[in-house]
Amino acid sequence: MLKKIKSYPLFKRATDWAKLLGVTGTAQVGVQAIGLLSGVLVIRLLSTDEYALYTLANTMLSTMVMLANAGIPIAVMSEGGKVWKNKEKLGEVLVTGFDFRKKFAIGSLILGIPILSYLLYINNASILMTILIVLGLIPVFYTQLSDVLLQIAPKLKQDIVPLQKNLVLVNLGRLFLLGLSLILFPFAVVAIFSASIPQILGNFNLKKITKPYADWHQKPSTALKKKMSVTVKRVLPEALYYSISGQITIWILSIFGSTTAIAEIGALGRIAMVINLVSIIFGMLVIPRFARLENTFNLLLKRYIQVQILVIGTFSIIIGFVYLFPESILWVLGPQYANLKFELFLGVIGGCLSVFSGIVFSLYSSRGWIINPAISIPLNLATLCFAIWATDVSSLTGVLFLNIIVGAVQLAIHCGYGFFKIFKLKKSF
Repeated sequence: MLKKIKSYPLFKRATDWAKLLGVTGTAQVGVQAIGLLSGVLVIRLLSTDEYALYTLANTMLSTMVMLANAGIPIAVMSEGGKVWKNKEKLGEVLVTGFDFRKKFAIGSLILGIPILSYLLYINNASILMTILIVLGLIPVFYTQLSDVLLQIAPKLKQDIVPLQKNLVLVNLGRLFLLGLSLILFPFAVVAIFSASIPQILGNFNLKKITKPYADWHQKPSTALKKKMSVTVKRVLPEALYYSISGQITIWILSIFGSTTAIAEIGALGRIAMVINLVSIIFGMLVIPRFARLENTFNLLLKRYIQVQILVIGTFSIIIGFVYLFPESILWVLGPQYANLKFELFLGVIGGCLSVFSGIVFSLYSSRGWIINPAISIPLNLATLCFAIWATDVSSLTGVLFLNIIVGAVQLAIHCGYGFFKIFKLKKSF
């Protein structure tokens, strides 16, 4: 009887997925736990003022990375999904992606550094500290950009274990260096430099991991660049918008709020980063497989709905846990953040909506479907203006409510567009 059950294709598929989820899930829980420990270490060892500067620097880093990517990883994943079995062609796609990204990286730095310098200045950073933070941020910026593209080939091949090992080693290195350096020198700039060194070493290892799947000796392809530019042109306006709106809560507080409020939202963000575990697992296991699916209506619709049901169930459990046990969670951050029970609940809801929206966007964009920015940006801007008008943006609670409103609308837009593109396939057959 057992042999008969094992012979069914459905059983084999289920066991394969269970193994993948087991390996990926275990490693990612470890990575997120180490990341959380690193974050808590920074929160506890830095003063409120220093942690506010650290939060501003990391926020600008995320913004610059988003702006420099400008749809290039989406284009590389989409083109790579077509040739993932061919080492030479996949190498050509990756080399072209790296070459294409250079101008965007430089442009992002030129735009981001002056803004970061100004925000640090108005939040009482000295000129020397501002210069050191900017210098520390540049290598982290380039390593994060490379990290995204270097992971594409192993993800398409579903060679997950080496990626997980690399992630664990990078995060362990970061935890070790942060603990060692911040005890002696508790400054934001030291935390930034300590976090960058393991990532640089990890990227060298990632390049080795991709070598069996992609030929790095290929030259950039003009034809591929033209194909990628179509995707990038569609994504760029939205990338510009999201590079600002994605961290809108911290931008608003850095201008209208206090240094304490910036530190508090940064600390809450460290707890909410556990939510990213879901995004990372889906990014490694689900989205590359969705990119490889045949272009058929029934199959895509079924998988699209299944993914959303799974995400809703997962985030419902997370939100319920936070609602029931806020004191235990806030204890991790230290006594100065113990009074943020309601704010924690709001922050996790906003974080879940944002990550859910990102997962749905990654799903449909992996098929090369890009929403027209002339539709999405006006809708998002209108939502943002309404949320700013309806909430008290000078307070932490008001900004968190703003985040929830914006996240809910973005999720609705992305879900709706994905269904629209799938149902459009039905009409074409």
